[in-house]
Amino acid sequence: MRGRIVLAVIVALICATAPIMPAFTLTLVTEALIFGLFAMSLDLMVGYTRLYSFGHAAAYGLGAYSTALILLHFGLPLPIGILAGVAVSVVIAVPIAWVCTRSTGVSFAMLTLAFAQLGYAMLYRFKEFTGGSDGIGGIPRPAGPFGLDFFQGKVGYFYLVMFCLAASFVLCSVLVTSPFGAVLAGIRENEAKTRALGYNTRAYKIAVVVVAYGLGSLAGALYTPFAGFVAPELFFWLVSGRVLIMVVVGGAGTLIGPIIGGVFFVMLEHQLSEVTELWPLAFGAIFIAFVILAPEGIWGLLTRYLRTTQPEPRDAGQEASSAAS
Repeated sequence: MRGRIVLAVIVALICATAPIMPAFTLTLVTEALIFGLFAMSLDLMVGYTRLYSFGHAAAYGLGAYSTALILLHFGLPLPIGILAGVAVSVVIAVPIAWVCTRSTGVSFAMLTLAFAQLGYAMLYRFKEFTGGSDGIGGIPRPAGPFGLDFFQGKVGYFYLVMFCLAASFVLCSVLVTSPFGAVLAGIRENEAKTRALGYNTRAYKIAVVVVAYGLGSLAGALYTPFAGFVAPELFFWLVSGRVLIMVVVGGAGTLIGPIIGGVFFVMLEHQLSEVTELWPLAFGAIFIAFVILAPEGIWGLLTRYLRTTQPEPRDAGQEASSAAS
């Protein structure tokens, strides 16, 4: 609880100071929050269901390209265009989840990777729609409903991203603490036993994959008008590797941890790239250090520290003796 309070205070300070932040800092924070949402979506699969995905970039890329095409060709208001892009991605995610969940373990991970690479290849095959290697540029950031232009500015778009992240976090928290989340925990710990108790574990896995793809596509949909362009690299396997690192570094199975991991990854990547061209080597060393020394991630370290600094409760006997003295 103390950790959540500290995090809530930090978020409140960021939201309060957003209007006076330098433009570059606000842009960097917005990008970090988008990747935090992306990492949290993968945590539903990795941390809560133990479904390791090597192709979660497919969700990100689907949301990005769907939103780009919708905003370019239909001229919908920005929030509606983003939601439409997410809806298209969720529909596509259903058959992907159905196929991938026919396998488990390494086979599941490789199937997710195969779908991501298939999407990457299709972008080159249908270049008249996707732009091929050039991607799609000039994506507008249209006004919101009733001509509201608040989201067209950097500050307004930051608040839109923050709202989507907060709403997604609440949704995920409700899911993982519900009976649905209890079944996911059973699948994670012992799928055979959960199946023996009468649960259709494959149906639950399909559901969590679709939800994870939906939230991952929301991150991609938010990235599209933020950057103003999309490229095939959004589907590439390196993006899947990056988001998996965010989950591990932040703390899998916590929801908050992957958000922190996403923010940490983007900020550290920016700082290291300014210092040295060998920043991937330095970041790799940091990732190895987390895996070996702090497998619980940043959120685990923070909660452990707050737990050790919390004063131990005094029992009734100690209070009585203190009062008597």
